[in-house]
Amino acid sequence: NFHRSESEKNYLFNNLLHDVFQKELPELIKNGVRVRFLGEQSLFPEGLQETINHIESKTKHLDVLNLNLLFCYGATLEITQAVKKIAQRVRDGLLSVDQIDEQTVRNALWTGDIPDPDLIVRTGGVLRLSNFLLFQAAYSEFVFLDCFWPDMTEEKLGLCLDQFNKTKRNFGK
Repeated sequence: NFHRSESEKNYLFNNLLHDVFQKELPELIKNGVRVRFLGEQSLFPEGLQETINHIESKTKHLDVLNLNLLFCYGATLEITQAVKKIAQRVRDGLLSVDQIDEQTVRNALWTGDIPDPDLIVRTGGVLRLSNFLLFQAAYSEFVFLDCFWPDMTEEKLGLCLDQFNKTKRNFGK
């Protein structure tokens, strides 16, 4: 998305993220919504990083609902950053190679304290993950829809949930 025009990037970062979240923050707090931004935050404009830190700090204690926003996110980048973090812990003598297991990797991911998704709904008529939660999606169920996100309705979401509820999940067993 960073290859988009300056006007698109300006709208996304300044109008959509900054203005909307500043306006909605009191309502989010009132409803107990914890907000987290996951991704390579160093790529965000500096002013937006301050907004993100403010929103996350004001909502970090809330636990009714979690709103996780993935911007500047790519699963391969997330996994690469996790490997670097683990390697640094080994280098610093805080972790041995023999101690590295699936949980170590999971904890090093940006999503380390967030449950893996049970259901991933992909809109837009494409049948791919597009570098989205590759590690976390190992046992997720998928529904692919031909409509685009703006055309998503409660009825379509209900059909996705119905399909999910009919699925016998075995988690690789």
